[in-house]
Amino acid sequence: MTALAAAAVFAVLLLAIVAGFLAVVTYNAVVALRTRIDKAWGNVEVVLRQRHDQLPALVEAVRDLMAFEQEVLEEVTRQRARYAPAAPVPDQGAVAAATSAAVRSLFAVVERYPAIRSQENVLRLQGSIEQLEAQLADRRELYNDQVYRYNTAIGQVPGVVLAAAFGWHGRPFFDAGDAAVSTPGVALRGTGNAAGGDATGGDLPDGGAGGRR
Repeated sequence: MTALAAAAVFAVLLLAIVAGFLAVVTYNAVVALRTRIDKAWGNVEVVLRQRHDQLPALVEAVRDLMAFEQEVLEEVTRQRARYAPAAPVPDQGAVAAATSAAVRSLFAVVERYPAIRSQENVLRLQGSIEQLEAQLADRRELYNDQVYRYNTAIGQVPGVVLAAAFGWHGRPFFDAGDAAVSTPGVALRGTGNAAGGDATGGDLPDGGAGGRR
């Protein structure tokens, strides 16, 4: 074997070693990302389930005190009923965002009724659900960040080659969509309450409180 041929063989072997090394590193990185996505989604599911379980208690706690705001309670109940753990992630994202919007509408109404705000059980339930909403926002962000990293990794070389070989596909974002920036069509009928009274013994909505975020 001539020196030139030996150099060519060495170059090919070196290239194969580098390519193999990059393939192994990329494969391990992608597998790690897939595992982190699954873990992050599991954490999201925990919060969704906890909120789903706690919302009926809040609705029942304020139902008798909100005789003129039943539409708000019905919207929360309706959105809660749409929760489907087996649904695709994008569908769950839309439902979760609509539920959060309905909950914000409910909290906005609660803020308008001093008699409701003074109920210890209502405050406790509201605080618990607000905490879950904050956790959901944080865990959604973490999940989406991992999905972004994964989708980027399998869309670039050499990840795209491995994705074709192993059948990897992009993961969907837990995207709130339009529901994240709009609340359900439920009117907060403060003017109607002023005309007809409410079920809290004459306490009318105060004008200064707004919905919590």
